Amino acid sequence: MAIVDITVIPLGTSTPSVSEYVVDIQHILKNYEIEGKIKYQLTPMNTIIEGELHTLLEVIQNIHEAPFNKGVQRVATNIRIDDRRDKKSTMEGKLESVHKQIQDEDR
Repeated sequence: MAIVDITVIPLGTSTPSVSEYVVDIQHILKNYEIEGKIKYQLTPMNTIIEGELHTLLEVIQNIHEAPFNKGVQRVATNIRIDDRRDKKSTMEGKLESVHKQIQDEDR
């Protein structure tokens, strides 16, 4: 299972706010989640998506296209992929590992 950190940035919009584009992307992600293909988490600066790499690449293409579907003429998308193959890696598992180490230090 892979984890993707992605930021889709529509350029040349009529306003500095991009929340309407973020909403469109979240709808796309929700559909994939309902189908059981991914898990995702919106953060203030990006979205983190977990799933099989081939599915994530499909998702990336679809959410990159979303602003174009609203008439935007240029989109910059930043992608970071964490694909660990020696053991199962999840968003929750990565956070739990860090929290456990912090708790161990506090003892």
